[in-house]
Amino acid sequence: MSKVMKLTTAFCLAAAIFTTTLSFYFTEDIYVTSAVTFSTAFYHLGIRLLVGFLYNIKMKNRADYTKKWFQVHSWESKLYQFLKVKTWKSKMPTFNPEDFSIQNHTWDEIIQTMCQSELVHETNIILSFIPLTASKWFGSFYVFFITSVCSALFDLMFVIMQRYNRARIIKIVLSRR
Repeated sequence: MSKVMKLTTAFCLAAAIFTTTLSFYFTEDIYVTSAVTFSTAFYHLGIRLLVGFLYNIKMKNRADYTKKWFQVHSWESKLYQFLKVKTWKSKMPTFNPEDFSIQNHTWDEIIQTMCQSELVHETNIILSFIPLTASKWFGSFYVFFITSVCSALFDLMFVIMQRYNRARIIKIVLSRR
């Protein structure tokens, strides 16, 4: 997944530069529309790579999962049942599956990685709404709003999945002690 995301991000950057250049030379709206589309896609993909990279430099997959932020609230299990997380969580992609490998890491290390991943996705949710500022120059507020909400919801699914799985793994680890 890592390679696909990086290649897609690079493609969107190249396409954004190319279509932006074309928009300066040609007056057709398709060039501006394409430049905005590829630039927005590049932002949403690139910011996710950058945030993950920065968290990895800072935390190195080490997080204190006993902190209050990472504790599951009583209402969450009902939400997870309502959302049927158990049925779709296994279909979600993993950016770097090796980080969650029980062959390469202890359960404690995996839990810490899950906490860091949750923080990455929570940060991405907030940053998903920055493109709304571009509507000031390009108009089409609702287009930027819809792409921002969709991006935020995409990351929210990963937050939910991390919290759902982490609670279950912690319960298993504690039962073995």
